[in-house]
Amino acid sequence: MALRRKLKAAVAKLRMGDPREEKTFIGPVIDEAAARRIESWIDAARKGGAKLLAGGARKGNMLPATLLENVPHDSDLYRKEVFGPVAGMESFDDFDDALARVNDSEFGLQAGVFTGRLAHAMRAWDRLEVGGVVIGDVPSFRVDSMPYGGIKDSGLGREGVRYAIEDMTEQRLLVIRDPA
Repeated sequence: MALRRKLKAAVAKLRMGDPREEKTFIGPVIDEAAARRIESWIDAARKGGAKLLAGGARKGNMLPATLLENVPHDSDLYRKEVFGPVAGMESFDDFDDALARVNDSEFGLQAGVFTGRLAHAMRAWDRLEVGGVVIGDVPSFRVDSMPYGGIKDSGLGREGVRYAIEDMTEQRLLVIRDPA
């Protein structure tokens, strides 16, 4: 399949390293415990039948970009939020079935939908249970004025300038009633 070949090659080229270096695309996850957790989820998915298309060994809290195919639907890698450089690839014949698979989750942060059909883009927007739908790009695309966040068990509130100002503002009320 041409998409598999192109995606595998693109993921394999993503450079892991020091985020201060311009050529680095993949930086560290939050800490080594998180990296070990992600690594264990990848290993468990592979034992369950997922095929590794791109990826490699963890180095401390650094994980290379990883692409897997046919991740088991009952695995942590499929059911939970990874928060690491991991993507799963799964084929589908029916677009509505693909949307239902996305919604079959306790989480709903963001979704990236790649389609050349406006009807599919609008159906994804209408049906996906996520905080944001990005058409034609990955869901890490963001502009500070956008309300970035999720629904269900994905996060609390929204990020962005307006929401940061609200978070740093203490709303107060004073009522004085003149008894006279």
